[in-house]
Amino acid sequence: MGNAVDIRIRQARVEDAGQILAFIRELGEYEQLAHEVVATEAGLTEQLFGPQPAAEVLIAEVDGKPAGFALFFRNFSTFLAQPGLYLEDLYVRPALRGQGIGKRLMIHLARLAVQRGYGRFEWSVLDWNAPAIGFYRRIGAIGLQEWTVQRLTGDALRGLAGQPID
Repeated sequence: MGNAVDIRIRQARVEDAGQILAFIRELGEYEQLAHEVVATEAGLTEQLFGPQPAAEVLIAEVDGKPAGFALFFRNFSTFLAQPGLYLEDLYVRPALRGQGIGKRLMIHLARLAVQRGYGRFEWSVLDWNAPAIGFYRRIGAIGLQEWTVQRLTGDALRGLAGQPID
């Protein structure tokens, strides 16, 4: 039998919505942001598997059991005049880390980006997440220190939307 594990990466299916939500909740706990997770299984089903999917999901399985996921979507670079792949979330269950699951997910995503003719593969990482940053450096990613993420959400988003244009 040995220590070999069977790692498989597959495209998520509609019946995976509950598992995806479980992964999102686990990720929220890990990132100390569980209070911000308001996603529902119905919402994920509509947004990921409805008539106009907003994102795609890869599921990693170890010996046939869910081990992690990657949620991503297409963005666009005006400078390249090409689409890109934006990785919103990458998560591997803590007990299964260090077995190459995250790297396999990243390789799969890089191959998708190349196959689809995308010019970039980008994501954000929390600045305190040293294990993730170290992992990303080991696979060849560079940090864009001169860029900061900006966000409007909730009342701020609705407030700006309600401003007069004149």
